[in-house]
Amino acid sequence: MAPVTHLLYLHGFRSSPKSFKAQMVAARMRVRHPEATWWCPQLPPSPRAAMQMVAEGIAHWPHAAMGVIGSSLGGYYATHVAETTGCRAVLLNPAVHAARDLARYVGDQVSWHDPSDHFFFDPAYVDELRALEHGPVAQPSNYFAVIAKGDEVLDWREMTGRYPGVRTKLLEASDHALSDFDAHIDEVMAFLGLG
Repeated sequence: MAPVTHLLYLHGFRSSPKSFKAQMVAARMRVRHPEATWWCPQLPPSPRAAMQMVAEGIAHWPHAAMGVIGSSLGGYYATHVAETTGCRAVLLNPAVHAARDLARYVGDQVSWHDPSDHFFFDPAYVDELRALEHGPVAQPSNYFAVIAKGDEVLDWREMTGRYPGVRTKLLEASDHALSDFDAHIDEVMAFLGLG
């Protein structure tokens, strides 16, 4: 497959473009692929608003030459983006049952990277997450998943079970944040044709 010319990064719940994985990918793009389009937006708490913003942002991107990387809830969103555009997707410990798992977070929340940044996770957002659910992925070859058995937030068995036939790098340890992402970024970028 041709290299991706437009790359979208979607962060997880309570996260931001300041996450170390997003920063690592941003630095790689800046240094090795300055000609490519790179976008890592701060996603609003509303899943519907987040996906509307993303849809508008990528409306003129060439789907065949586009890729998306999503971490945790961003992986759930990345699946939605890939299923609706047919683009390539890298999923980093992706949320599988986002509506179920985030229902217990309804209420006031604090951002990981900025404790002064508060937001309210509305009960309606759970239904918005449910509306973004997809069945089995249409094109498993478009996906690459990095899943850690040591994830302390999400169950690796649910993650692998959600993506049958998808190329998966199953890590024996690691954690939800993929603190060892520097050991996997080369493979992630190679999958997108961005060595």
